[in-house]
Amino acid sequence: MGNTRVAIVWSGVRSRAESLLAAISPDDPEDFDVELAGNGEFVELRISVHTNGLGRSRATVDDILACLSAAESGLDSIK
Repeated sequence: MGNTRVAIVWSGVRSRAESLLAAISPDDPEDFDVELAGNGEFVELRISVHTNGLGRSRATVDDILACLSAAESGLDSIK
């Protein structure tokens, strides 16, 4: 089984990135690192997934994307 690395990068305003960051809670938090990069109001939320095998990588990415999607929908509904 080989190692995999996947990057998810979201760009936008800092307040929204911080809210999205708070929403990430996948099943295997030891499988990823998160970084909020940038100065000022515009930032990137960078998520690096690192696992042993494509199946586990896919499951972790799916969990992260589901959390981010739900959080973004919630943020959109309270505009």
